[in-house]
Amino acid sequence: MTEENVEDKVEESAEEATEDKSAKPTRAELLEEEGEIAADYLEELMDIADIDGDIDIDVADGRAQLSIVCEDDEDSNLRTLVGGNEGKTLAALQELSRLAVQTSTGQRSWLMLDIDGFRSNRREELIKKAQKAIAEVKDSGDDYVFKPMNSFERKIIHDQAAKAGLVSESEGEGDGRHVVVRPADD
Repeated sequence: MTEENVEDKVEESAEEATEDKSAKPTRAELLEEEGEIAADYLEELMDIADIDGDIDIDVADGRAQLSIVCEDDEDSNLRTLVGGNEGKTLAALQELSRLAVQTSTGQRSWLMLDIDGFRSNRREELIKKAQKAIAEVKDSGDDYVFKPMNSFERKIIHDQAAKAGLVSESEGEGDGRHVVVRPADD
């Protein structure tokens, strides 16, 4: 093989690699696809249940994020999709949406679903609770034990404790899983 032929082969290989990379979807495109699949699934469920709402799709924090909102709050029956103060129906719909994505793509999804602002409001509420607990732990040096929470809620507490330089752990099993915030060991 001549030197010219070798250079041609190297150029061809480089071109093929570039073409392969351009054909492969980016992480953002894959997350957008997850959002579209989940939105289609949720729209069908909402049609069956005769519930009005719009689905907004976003990609943030490395996840597809969907929000179901209604323009007219007075006529909105979206609260039925939340499932009370604990958001149990919302959590179940999120898991069903993740399963719909997994069935379609073959990949596990970590999409987040919010309905009628429930999760964003809950996030703000939990940040305030975490800040109070953090202040108490710093003042007293004692552990602070939260009531049981779902994984979404526990993560918020863990993130706040880490920002404050404290240690947090999830303890317990199933519905009794909760967060304990402790002073950091020196």
